[in-house]
Amino acid sequence: MGDPRKPRRKWVGPRHPWIKERLLKEIEIVGRYGLKNKRELWIAETLARKFRHRARAILGLPEDQREKEFKALVSKLAKLGIVSENAALDSILGITAEHILERRLQTIVYRRGLARTIHEARQLIVHGHIAIGARRVTSPGYLVSVDEEPLVTYAPGSPYRERLEVKGVGVS
Repeated sequence: MGDPRKPRRKWVGPRHPWIKERLLKEIEIVGRYGLKNKRELWIAETLARKFRHRARAILGLPEDQREKEFKALVSKLAKLGIVSENAALDSILGITAEHILERRLQTIVYRRGLARTIHEARQLIVHGHIAIGARRVTSPGYLVSVDEEPLVTYAPGSPYRERLEVKGVGVS
């Protein structure tokens, strides 16, 4: 069971720490998505790896069980917005860390125009200025589902929300 104060690691780091091409690629991705450190990237890579592993495991199942498991996996990934509802197995096997990073709250806030930069998006979230519906979310790594995406806005009581309402833009 384990101690609840010591949760399991959600990531697996690289096997070899000093490969120059991988290091340069990681730095570029960390900068593009405004990540705090490489651990956040490794969390996304581990999650993508788990989805790909689950898809490969489905290939070895009997036909009737394979169809049921495949539909469950596709519906979960479609709900997260990583693949489409009618995705093939090849698209699931092609999931990368970038697909996961595109669904983070930090990226969604930036893409929706609630923040001018990806780094400002992170700060707005951490400081409690962003809400999903009526619920304030302070974790930039929160994976936003397709249903929650239109509900991402400024939190009630946030000065950013009031500034938009004064300008006449209004926030739904």
